[in-house]
Formats: sequence, C-alpha cells, structure tokens
Amino acid sequence: MLYEGAIRFLEKSLTGFVQEDPLEFNLTVNNNVLRAQAIICEMNGVLNMEAGGEISTNFRRLYDYLNRRLQEANIKKQKEPIEEVLMRLRVLRDSWAEMLQKGPENAESAQEASLQAA
Repeated sequence: MLYEGAIRFLEKSLTGFVQEDPLEFNLTVNNNVLRAQAIICEMNGVLNMEAGGEISTNFRRLYDYLNRRLQEANIKKQKEPIEEVLMRLRVLRDSWAEMLQKGPENAESAQEASLQAA
C-alpha cells in the first residue's frame, strides 16, 4: 500500500508539468513530491537492519537514492527524476505483489530480484 501511495503522489506531481500557472505548477510538483518522499522515508525508517541483513542494507541504499532523486527533481523542477523513481517503485510494487502470490517460501528470492530490477 505504501508503494501505491508513493506512486499515486508521483503521478499527481507529473500533472504539474502541464500547468500553465507557475504557482499551480510549483505547488502541484512540490506538494506531491514531498508526500512521496515522506512515504519513502517511512519505509526506510521501519527497515529492521539487524534482522534484515544484506537485504535491509540494500533497501536502505535504494530508498536513500530514491529520496535524493526526488529531492533533486523538486529543487530543479525536473520531470525525468520523478519518472525514474516512478519506474523503480512500480518494479518494487510488482515484485512484492508477485512474492505475496507465490508465498513466503519465495520471499527472499523475490526481494533480491526486486532490488536487482530497481
């Protein structure tokens, strides 16, 4: 659900790039990117680094990277970093959905595959 929320906010932020009013453009991009960043920071903050081992470390690096890209996109008001993060979040969301369908016995391999794809 968190991936879905971040994806939804980033999709909304992209609608700002078609706004002709500079205020609407800035508000739409800024507010929605900040909301997506808050979700990513929350996912990063709840990682269990002791129990998760290397997988948690890799997710932490990925979430930090996604957050930096969104920060850059928001400061420079660039569309490309938002699109990149969207693509990566969709891959993660789809990988988790696939893992849940296959069951917990395939969880670690699905997590590793989602990190490699993202």
